[in-house]
Amino acid sequence: MANDIISSMQNPKVKALLALQQKSSERRKSGLFVVEGLRELLHCVEAGMEIDTVFFCPEILKNEQADMEVLTSLNAARGIYEVTAEVYSKMAYRGGTEGVMAEVKEKKLALSDLRLKEHPLIVVLESVEKPGNLGAILRSADAAGADAVVVCNPLTDLYNPNLIRSSVGAVFTVPSVACCTEECIAFLKERGIRILTAQLQDSHLYYDEDMREGTAIVMGTEATGLTDVWRKAADAHIRIPMRGQIDSLNVSVSTAVLLFEAVRQRFEKK
Repeated sequence: MANDIISSMQNPKVKALLALQQKSSERRKSGLFVVEGLRELLHCVEAGMEIDTVFFCPEILKNEQADMEVLTSLNAARGIYEVTAEVYSKMAYRGGTEGVMAEVKEKKLALSDLRLKEHPLIVVLESVEKPGNLGAILRSADAAGADAVVVCNPLTDLYNPNLIRSSVGAVFTVPSVACCTEECIAFLKERGIRILTAQLQDSHLYYDEDMREGTAIVMGTEATGLTDVWRKAADAHIRIPMRGQIDSLNVSVSTAVLLFEAVRQRFEKK
């Protein structure tokens, strides 16, 4: 199945993969990003992403049935390369990735590509800069059955390896769009989706707000919160009550709290 066996870190294909992992400029230029691990690659394939190049290490692959399922689904890749365990350990961005990784073609979505169900639940993030936070939010959005995550004025790209790792593949299961703030506000207003901004000022407790209709939960950065344009566009301002000495939660934790309040309201027994 493999074209040949790679045993040197100086191999151009290995160098190209490492550049994709380390530099967002390389990801933008090539339109490729790196995915590691069986579970993440299966989510990737199921989401209809196009696999470009696969690297695998048979010494590390453990679960033969799952491995073959993944590798069979990746057979359409342009290139499949076996690598030694030493090379794979240096290529891998994180430990325990089960001996398989791939370069995948980006699949950029626009707001117009979103297929929203009735009474959609959307997470909007303004200027998120930590890929780990965004990955954790995507994971919560998947668990809550959210329709989409929209990142406005992003400071990190959606295929950063830290984001993919922390999302555990949710970046492929939750439709994710990057756009500007004004475009997102217009999209939500046109569809009658209520905008709830999480903020401390001029706000009321989150569980007093009805989230059963179409709802967009809008989160700002931990350092500066939301900009005035979002506060003015909001239908309501909500906050999570704080009882400790520190007046804020991590943005991914706050998002999860608000998402699952929407889930509670929508699925509680009448």
